[in-house]
Amino acid sequence: MCKRRAWFRFYEELNDFLPVARKKVAFPYPISTNQSVKDAVEAIGVPHTEIDMILVNGSPVDFSYRLADEDHVSVYPQFESLDITGVTSLRPKPLRDTKFIPDVHLGKLAKYLRLCGFDTTVNTSLNDAELTDRAVAEKRIILTRDRGLLKNRKVTHGFCIRSQMPKKQLEEVFRRFNLKNSLRPFTRCMECNSLLVAVEKNSVSDRLQSGTRLFFDHFKECQGCGRIYWEGSHYERLMKLINDVVCLAGSAEET
Repeated sequence: MCKRRAWFRFYEELNDFLPVARKKVAFPYPISTNQSVKDAVEAIGVPHTEIDMILVNGSPVDFSYRLADEDHVSVYPQFESLDITGVTSLRPKPLRDTKFIPDVHLGKLAKYLRLCGFDTTVNTSLNDAELTDRAVAEKRIILTRDRGLLKNRKVTHGFCIRSQMPKKQLEEVFRRFNLKNSLRPFTRCMECNSLLVAVEKNSVSDRLQSGTRLFFDHFKECQGCGRIYWEGSHYERLMKLINDVVCLAGSAEET
């Protein structure tokens, strides 16, 4: 019996998930009887959360499409500028509020997102199934470097982080979710994610070191853990980090 196969071609950043021999070229892939295109692309290595459109023999299909022998499959990532209105939508609409739930290995990224004002929760005790359930229940976007986690059928919103460097990771998230217009720096606690509120100096004076008490007058307090924040020497460093990320993410979108 002849083996059944389909031809696949992945575009743009989806090639990040492929071995060199399969990048930016059409390649044959063996398919089983009644196999869905979703199962095939994820078996090849690309999570469904990364995909915005699939064409089979030139026509748009959804993830449930059953592959036929010698089908030609073109798989596309998120479109930033191309209007694909009317084409089969493969991903849910963006969430009303941009909230994140990084996995346990992205702790520094979580702090950076909180620094920028984004609701970002981390729980080191959650396994993959519990993390997925919480993301769905709280309408959060899963951030992870584990592509297997994003292949779970329950996952509706997620992003596979490519870089191992926290600043680059933040840049990736800004670019993917177009966060620059939602930026609200220094409004959340970097440690516990709670909101910060402005407080009078005299209400926290007894908790400040002498130098801080002498040279600074404006303070914010975390409503969750009670940490005190002020615009010390770290402030300019963190603002530079934010500005660098916004600039780099914006320039990448334009190229």
